[in-house]
Amino acid sequence: MNVDASGEWLSGVRRVASPNWDERPAGEVSLIVVHGISLPPGEFGGPAIDALFTNTLDAQGHPYFEKIAHLRVSSHVLIRRDGAVVQYVPFNRRAWHAGESCFQGRCACNDFSVGIELEGTDEQPYTDAQYDRLAAVIKALQAAFPRIKADHVVGHSDVAPGRKSDPGPAFQWPRLWTLLGESVPT
Repeated sequence: MNVDASGEWLSGVRRVASPNWDERPAGEVSLIVVHGISLPPGEFGGPAIDALFTNTLDAQGHPYFEKIAHLRVSSHVLIRRDGAVVQYVPFNRRAWHAGESCFQGRCACNDFSVGIELEGTDEQPYTDAQYDRLAAVIKALQAAFPRIKADHVVGHSDVAPGRKSDPGPAFQWPRLWTLLGESVPT
């Protein structure tokens, strides 16, 4: 797996174009934010995540959808439970994933980050396939964007503490660092 020469797309993954992006102010990519998502909450599979990120979520499709169908959000990448990867926004564009956020004193993380969603919940273990694919995606992004170091791979909860909890306590950070061949960042 690699990022194409333009810095836009992963090779060999499904693409679903989201309209929820804009230009990066400085064009810089130096952070990865790992998220967790399931729609409806706690249910996996199905088209709801694609629909949310493409503004086509049917508010009547589930009681929870009534609360979120109006949102205009996206992520660069989704990794499904089986390890399948979907890309919604080119990496050289700003996806709308982190919201109000700060990392190392710098706010507006969407300006300089890549958002990676894992299909899951805070409490349920993520799958082996997801860890393997996440590591592969991160390695491809680090090769394309050398400013992304191990200590610049964080959870949504790290950049929006108190507001967000994902990817949650079920996510095994030491396992990811091992797959990346990295020591645990300090």
